[in-house]
Amino acid sequence: MSRLWDKGAPLDERVLRYTAGEDHALDNRLVAYDVRASIAHAQMLHAQGLLPAADLEAIRSGLTAIAVEHARGEWQVRLEHEDGQTALENLLTQRIGEAGKRVHLGRSRNDQVLTALRLYLRDAADALAAGVDAVAEALENLARRDASIELPGYTHMQQAMPSSVPLWANGFAAELRDDAQGLRQTHRRLRANPLGSAAGYGSPNLPIDREDTREQLGFETVQMPVTAVQLSRGKAEAQLLFEIALVMQDVARLSADLLLFYTQEFSFVALPDAFTTGSSIMPQKRNPDVFELIRGRSATAMACLAEVMGIVAKLPSGYQRDLQLIKAPLFRSIDLCMETLDILPAALAGVRFRPEKIRLDPSIHAAAEANALVVNEGISFREAYRRIGERLKQDAGKTPK
Repeated sequence: MSRLWDKGAPLDERVLRYTAGEDHALDNRLVAYDVRASIAHAQMLHAQGLLPAADLEAIRSGLTAIAVEHARGEWQVRLEHEDGQTALENLLTQRIGEAGKRVHLGRSRNDQVLTALRLYLRDAADALAAGVDAVAEALENLARRDASIELPGYTHMQQAMPSSVPLWANGFAAELRDDAQGLRQTHRRLRANPLGSAAGYGSPNLPIDREDTREQLGFETVQMPVTAVQLSRGKAEAQLLFEIALVMQDVARLSADLLLFYTQEFSFVALPDAFTTGSSIMPQKRNPDVFELIRGRSATAMACLAEVMGIVAKLPSGYQRDLQLIKAPLFRSIDLCMETLDILPAALAGVRFRPEKIRLDPSIHAAAEANALVVNEGISFREAYRRIGERLKQDAGKTPK
């Protein structure tokens, strides 16, 4: 298997396994994006007089067919390919001959993979945002369905003020809507075209038109200067991972509430059997595993963000092989969040509040009573606070033992 960097010296297979790692498997999700960027690059080369029309047509049709076959599962990027870029160029050259070798003019694997990654991340950010909106909508539906059910509002794990299912559910929905907006804002760093920066210093003596590929691929700007491209690696990725961590944190807190409400001591909610599991030893139990794992997996999202930030921290300028390691935590966090968002709307649709089990402590209205005294008697809130506190203390003393 020919490698794009091969200088003819033999390579210890242990080196290939160690340096390629899981990169070949991870690159499978980038194949369609890499093909799209490669065709755009070839069309630019032709427009600049650097690639004959016949070669362009062979490259375009060859890459299109290869992408279709990959989507059908007829081939995969394997370890012997090392990475997706090598796999595509080798497959293309096998099919169309010498023309396949001409597609790499004026680019490096460095800007090639980053271009594919940014195209993929644009789609991933939009898919995640849509998934978050779907969870928010499920919560809003829950709020409408159980609009009349009162809940205690808690501070410090104590009943503090009156609340309701709509206040509870819509609070989480509002924060998730905000998270969806944050995900869409990650496009700012994903809109810069890195293609044509090559290994980080451009392609001297070649009339590369980066504006051409910017327009073809839907980027808003050309990332300049070329030396900024490799310095930007990890920043868009970390921003997306940060927004994912916020999403996972919000759904983890939502899950923590539902897990508390599901305990026998609370019994505020019933969870659907389809989203709970049984115990292997206790026949009476149904376990809220889905919500427990959502709560726990927020830690994975935060760890992925920390891993990417740690990889990039203190790297010198220019391309470094360390940057390859960003893909694993990046894809892991995206997949985890998508799987969570996929299951939550159906799980929330099955949540049933049990108003007959919900008891509000009478003292929960104390703040409202103090506010009423301020309005009705014109006294300060601190005086009203003192009076209500004294009355509650006296009432507690009168309670039968």
